[in-house]
Amino acid sequence: MSPSAALRTFNFLYFALMAMFLPFLPVYLDEQGVSTSQVGIIVCTGGIVTLISQPLWGMISDRTKTIRKIMLLLITCTSVTGYLLYDTASYGLLILFAMLVYFFLMPMDPLIESLNFRVAESTGASYGSFRTYGALGYAVMSLAAGYILSLLGAGSMAYVFAGLGVVSFLICLRVPDAPVTGKPVTLDSLKGFLKNKKTLLFLLLVFISSVPARLNDTFLGVYIRELGGSAELVGQAWFLAAGSEIAVFALSFWWLRKGKELIIVTIAGAFYFVRFFLTAWIADPQWLAILQILQIATFPVFYSAAIQYIYSIVPEEWRATGQTVLALLFFGISGIVASYAGGALYEAFGGRVLYLSVSAMSLAGAVIGFVLSRVYGSKHRSGAKAS
Repeated sequence: MSPSAALRTFNFLYFALMAMFLPFLPVYLDEQGVSTSQVGIIVCTGGIVTLISQPLWGMISDRTKTIRKIMLLLITCTSVTGYLLYDTASYGLLILFAMLVYFFLMPMDPLIESLNFRVAESTGASYGSFRTYGALGYAVMSLAAGYILSLLGAGSMAYVFAGLGVVSFLICLRVPDAPVTGKPVTLDSLKGFLKNKKTLLFLLLVFISSVPARLNDTFLGVYIRELGGSAELVGQAWFLAAGSEIAVFALSFWWLRKGKELIIVTIAGAFYFVRFFLTAWIADPQWLAILQILQIATFPVFYSAAIQYIYSIVPEEWRATGQTVLALLFFGISGIVASYAGGALYEAFGGRVLYLSVSAMSLAGAVIGFVLSRVYGSKHRSGAKAS
């Protein structure tokens, strides 16, 4: 297997593990009798752990000048803790093992995204040609996990998760390494990075837009179950969502144009509003599952454009910092706010009020994106042409 093929395969396997964890952890917790507010607390605490672990492992990667060896360590620890998570019903142990999976699994996301970009640049391939396989892995496992949970029982998730982890470790041995040349993430580096007003405003936009996305990731499965849907239907919903990303990532070389990132992010934010507003009013779980195909115009579009924009507005020596901060906002800090507030809001007022609230937040993000595109878009396009 060639190094590029190994990286594509590892993308598939890593995001398959993510599919078993992010959307199905709340469903698994629900199966164990955990309340929605407690689910929110667990996922919120996981967001706090991610906030610590991502820059920590990023700095370790910078210091040791290796990505592959760090990922080998992380995937090993993820496999063990993931098995233990899906093999227990004790509330205390569920919290402990969930936190450990967050600590080891989530930091691999910015590492593998950085590796995707670096290998793409060195081989002349597109970023999407690697990330497409991640979307495919997420889609396939989202569908499979629903059936596994329903037909084989919650305990079977432990063996599948650990098995995927072992295969991921073996494939990672063949993944090409890339030394990290960016500065390590420190308080001083973050302070300097955030002095840029344009960068700060963009990160604010990312935060406002990512909270609704993370909240949907956490509670969509619970909401489908509340409306009478099965675990298989939850899997089908995430299969449609993740499957729709495949074409978007594969064609990113065509639609992701330099200098157009802000308007692309704004369009994605508008589709987030439509998606969550419709979610609030759909009472049929089957139609709610079908609605997830709108993922095609939301997450893959938003996140790809956000990564490219971050890379274009910060100096080269700050790119590693920018990537980590973006990941922290999109998956860490926003997850904390979404899970803690979302769990309490869901339990107090129900799913409809929850989704109406996040649709309003998505609309606010789209408006902010439009304003930023008007203020900075033309300047950014001029700079891109000049470079």
